Amino acid sequence: MPQLRTGKQLSLKPVLRALVLGGVFLFTAPVALADKLPNGVSQVTSVEGITEYRLPNGLRVLLMPDASKPTVTVNITYLVGSRHESYGETGMAHLLEHLLFKGTPTNPKITEEFNKRGMRINGTTSMDRTNYFELFQASDDNLKWALEMEADRMVNSNIAKKDLDTEMTVVRNEYERGENSPGAVLMKRMQSVAFDWHNYGNSTIGNRSDIENVKIENLQAFYRNYYQPDNAVLLVAGKFEAEKALQWINASFGKITKPTRSLPQFWTTEPTQDGERSFVVRRKGDVQMVMIAYKVPAGLHHDRDALNYAGSILASAPHGRLHKQLVESGKLVQVFSTSLGHVEPGLAIIGAVVKKGESVDAARDALLAGIEDFKNNPPTKEELERLKRDNANFYEKLLNNHESIGVSMSEYIAMGDWRYLFKDRDDAGNVSSEEVTAAVKKYLVRDNRTVGTFIPEDNPQRAEVPVAPGIAEAMKDFKPKAATLTGEVFDPSPANIDKRTKISNIGNLQVALLPKKTRGETVNVSLNLHWGDEKTLFGKSTVMGFTGGLLSTGTSKYSRAQLADEMSKLKMSGGLYSFQTTKANLPAALELVAHVLKEANFPESEFKQLKERALVNTEASRNEPSAVASRAMAQHFNTYPKGDVRASMTLEETLDALRNVKLEDIKAFHKDFYGVSKGELSIVGDFDVDSTKQTVAKVFDGWASKAPFSRLVSKREEISAIRKTFNTPDKENGVYSSRMNLSLREDDADFAALRVANYIFGGGAGMNSRVMERIRQKDGLSYGGGSSLTAGEIDPVGSFSISATAAPQNLEKLEIAVKEELTRALKEGFTADELAKAKSGLLQQRVQGRSSDGAVASGWNSNLYLKRTWAWSQAMDDKIQTLTVEQVNDAFRRYIEPAKMSVFIAADEAKAKAAASK
Repeated sequence: MPQLRTGKQLSLKPVLRALVLGGVFLFTAPVALADKLPNGVSQVTSVEGITEYRLPNGLRVLLMPDASKPTVTVNITYLVGSRHESYGETGMAHLLEHLLFKGTPTNPKITEEFNKRGMRINGTTSMDRTNYFELFQASDDNLKWALEMEADRMVNSNIAKKDLDTEMTVVRNEYERGENSPGAVLMKRMQSVAFDWHNYGNSTIGNRSDIENVKIENLQAFYRNYYQPDNAVLLVAGKFEAEKALQWINASFGKITKPTRSLPQFWTTEPTQDGERSFVVRRKGDVQMVMIAYKVPAGLHHDRDALNYAGSILASAPHGRLHKQLVESGKLVQVFSTSLGHVEPGLAIIGAVVKKGESVDAARDALLAGIEDFKNNPPTKEELERLKRDNANFYEKLLNNHESIGVSMSEYIAMGDWRYLFKDRDDAGNVSSEEVTAAVKKYLVRDNRTVGTFIPEDNPQRAEVPVAPGIAEAMKDFKPKAATLTGEVFDPSPANIDKRTKISNIGNLQVALLPKKTRGETVNVSLNLHWGDEKTLFGKSTVMGFTGGLLSTGTSKYSRAQLADEMSKLKMSGGLYSFQTTKANLPAALELVAHVLKEANFPESEFKQLKERALVNTEASRNEPSAVASRAMAQHFNTYPKGDVRASMTLEETLDALRNVKLEDIKAFHKDFYGVSKGELSIVGDFDVDSTKQTVAKVFDGWASKAPFSRLVSKREEISAIRKTFNTPDKENGVYSSRMNLSLREDDADFAALRVANYIFGGGAGMNSRVMERIRQKDGLSYGGGSSLTAGEIDPVGSFSISATAAPQNLEKLEIAVKEELTRALKEGFTADELAKAKSGLLQQRVQGRSSDGAVASGWNSNLYLKRTWAWSQAMDDKIQTLTVEQVNDAFRRYIEPAKMSVFIAADEAKAKAAASK
């Protein structure tokens, strides 16, 4: 299901899944590896550091070596999605994705191996493609195993009836989670109403009855048909040796026989819409929404770029025309634009969030009036330049990070040729105002939209959707650019991080500077500021939140829109306290952040918008199961008096505080508290140390807070265990949460052992954890769940908690299962095999974390505050490495007491009782 997007919407086509169109490729000059190819493997083309090869069985392979990070991404895209399903089989492509994690005869426990290797993994299904990816620490062993595993499950997955029986209920729970979301439900109905015949009218999650009743034989046939090498594209990106990787790929995938079957051809074309349509979804809820959809061409058609531009110009925040006309004036809470379907003709959607109690009809009419007005007022030069700049920034960041390019590339693979990513990037800078206006006038017309009612008319305003060109035609003028982005090979060990970092004090700031050559000359900045104490902050929780939320909405020099433009020009992504930019822009970015922090002017119109959004969002959570359970738990474990900045508030207290917050209080808080009396600043990436120090001193030194800082001492109390249930009517999904407090600090002798125990039980081992093995893999009760362990950095305030979701009728079984697994862990203990896998997985994840410049910058801030270095992290690694199974079991048994766990359950009681009575 596409997610609703707010704020900026880049003109990058969100290419949702696709069948290969044709098979024609443009050849470019071969690279050196072409002379060393395995027998039968051919090199096809190379663009900007990515080279395509083809195996005799039809598998296409993309290699993108990049040694700047010690990680590797393996992503395999199958050209099959929900669009390819038959009657009665909706949701089957997604259900099959789940079953591919159930193993093969050779790899019966894939998730255990993921856990052991610390791999970040997932699979995603959409309307036109399915992909699977693994992100892991670079090593020959990890890469070779990942390639062999993907080749194995391509054709040897079990797809067994016993696995379907449990996973069906897991997928159904995922379906139920979507049914709790007004936006997701509205989008699902939009698809079904807008399309008459095309499978784009079916949500990827599928129909509930199809999910529940699909035959294993159908799934097996679907799998054998589409999961074949000639229907897949394999991408390997990151730190690896291309020649060696290609040999492994040929050895593992090359032995798969090229199938003799022919893939089915699809010929259904959606007819021209002959009148506006409308639909209403009536369900219990706390938020109102409006969506207006228009039929638009497939993604390869040139008009689609112009329509993407139109959506951004209309609905983005803070620049969008509808945002300025309707949100800033208080008529609407929020406007957004999104799209659906790109391989074949799809939808362009404009929507809005409307405050409960206000007129939805008026909101719809206001949106339509704004869209019609756009036809007579073409995009300005400034609007187009902004979008083109944002597009360029988007692609630059994407191509700088091999860890993110894999999944993004899947979208373009689905279009028919992965190189279309680069053509799309190049084409984005050529869209004209005239093209945008022409596309809007052609497609955003009354009889081509889904909203309103049918009205007979002699001269309907129809829109004939043209056929998009084939991929060969679309690519004929494409000229690839040479790859120029490189970064140093950086060792992310704690010792090297400490060695390479320069620590100093600049005024009241503790500063950590780690210069390194990075791909694209990127720089990550993290800033922490501390002010106030328990007394001066008393009663100011809501005011403090609003102050921070309004910082970027205006200053003495810039409006919100101008400030967003400045950040875009400086290639800043993130927020004021944590952001990424580039070497050339770092000085100006630091100056801009300091300016905003010092001279925010809190415009009244922006304050009103933020207040309105906060009230609407808080009210919308009134009957949301996760929010209800979370609030109840926070209240039960609250140890601070009402008014303390850390105190938990009830829903009504929160609403009351939001209603009563005043703009003058926000301005006063900024004046009294903001400043650098104590803080930490860490910068990691490509920059000059000396000039950066000068900039930091220039922009921050001498700016001190009027409110002296004193650390808030956290209090821990023994909290009596309780069990509470809450009724959340008309919600398809329910929530189970439990928690107990612990006297625990990060430097306690038992912390490492408890951390590993929690990882095994439910805190980091993914689907292979004790909790998930039981409630998802074995019992099929829940889509997701796990456990969490917290520990104080200074004060001994920790906690252990367990949470999961399930359908209301399954929550009782889920609670029993969780209790049984906790009892079993305490009684029987964890095994030596589980410990070995947990050590391997956890330690590799920690290495991956230190490979992120943003995470290192944030980590340095924490270390500076706590008077540590990264040697503390190495010591934790060493403790984890030397743990025995006896130490882990002993710590878990001494700290975790089921009798002290408080339980909170939120669900539709009527649905639970109805199921129990059957």
